[in-house]
Amino acid sequence: MSQFATRVPMWFRIAALLLVIWGAGGVFSCVQQFRLGADAMGEATAYDRALHAALPGWYNWVYALAVGSGFAGAVALLLGKAVARPLYLISLIAVIAQFGYLFATTDIIAAKGVWVTYFPLAIVAITLIAVRLAGVARRSGWVR
Repeated sequence: MSQFATRVPMWFRIAALLLVIWGAGGVFSCVQQFRLGADAMGEATAYDRALHAALPGWYNWVYALAVGSGFAGAVALLLGKAVARPLYLISLIAVIAQFGYLFATTDIIAAKGVWVTYFPLAIVAITLIAVRLAGVARRSGWVR
């Protein structure tokens, strides 16, 4: 290590580790949805099953891209790799496509209430924070 290397703050390492844990949870949820379908989040209603069956084939692939690139971005951030930001940007685009399609083309909000948007909004917010953090890390020299 060079004597001029930038010291990485502990809060950044903790944030990166939390993002890895968050990303691993997303990957687990995606795998569960692939395995269990509508029942991935517990006992599904008839509405949940019909909605899941009506989703286009590409929807699951966009979900996998969102969580896969987000998890890879988190690991890259933790390892000090600048590729974290592009990976997070891919994740952000996929998350917006996934939830944008769900909320714009289905009646899920009318059927289940506005509260179903809260967790997806949190996912978007966390992804935006991760994109920003990766940018700050790059400008600060914490990733290369």
